[in-house]
Amino acid sequence: MLLKESANAVHPLHDLKFRVLGPLEVSHHDSSCTPSAPKVRSVLALLIMRANHVVDTTSIIEELWGEHPPRSAITTAQTYIYHLRRLFNREIGRHADELFITRPPGYALQIRPGQTDLDDFVRLTRKGRQLLCENRPAEAAQALQSALQLWRGPALANVSPGRLLEGSVAHLEEERVHAIQLRIEADLQLGSHRELIAELRSLVAQYPLNEWFHGKLILALSRSGRRSESLQAYQTVRHILDQELGLAPSPELQQLQHEVLSLGTRR
Repeated sequence: MLLKESANAVHPLHDLKFRVLGPLEVSHHDSSCTPSAPKVRSVLALLIMRANHVVDTTSIIEELWGEHPPRSAITTAQTYIYHLRRLFNREIGRHADELFITRPPGYALQIRPGQTDLDDFVRLTRKGRQLLCENRPAEAAQALQSALQLWRGPALANVSPGRLLEGSVAHLEEERVHAIQLRIEADLQLGSHRELIAELRSLVAQYPLNEWFHGKLILALSRSGRRSESLQAYQTVRHILDQELGLAPSPELQQLQHEVLSLGTRR
């Protein structure tokens, strides 16, 4: 359930910034509000990832203790919420009750759009995608690069995730990879093939089963006049897919190899 902004919301709440694209960090102006206790930090991470929606107490318990919660799990979860309210009260005054809302069957973190780096990342990625669709690759690349610069490391790097946060972290990583792909596509449209080669080599090493990255490396090498390296890059991905998955390259990759070979024949 999406929560409406409280009529009593005041200025200090809006100056809070929640960062999840890297270690979890919460700041208010130049001061840190990041919880030091690991489980309190986990509760906050769960609330941030479901901001403006009620997170039921059962989900909090599952995230913290899995299938084997202690008998005191409900009381302990309530205590963690209390610790969060007290932490934020110390920083922003007595307004944390407006930030951490008690709504049966659980709790919600009520914040405004743009108070998380994730909001900024999603907004900039959508902008970049739209600009790419409008055939404005230079502006698209700039927006997507700004989105990617928000990442300070693996998402929620200082949180030990349970089942629920593991899913959130995996989703965020997929979104990051997609933003990288969009930015590379924009750069390729701008003709930056040679400049992309080193980055693409790094990406195929980091994501060896991602055929899209392999395909763009093959393309960038070919369009940079490095045909033999392009063909070797195809053989590399063919070997990886065969050894790891027992699969042949996709029809798209096979067609790309054919085009590289045909280019050499025409010359």
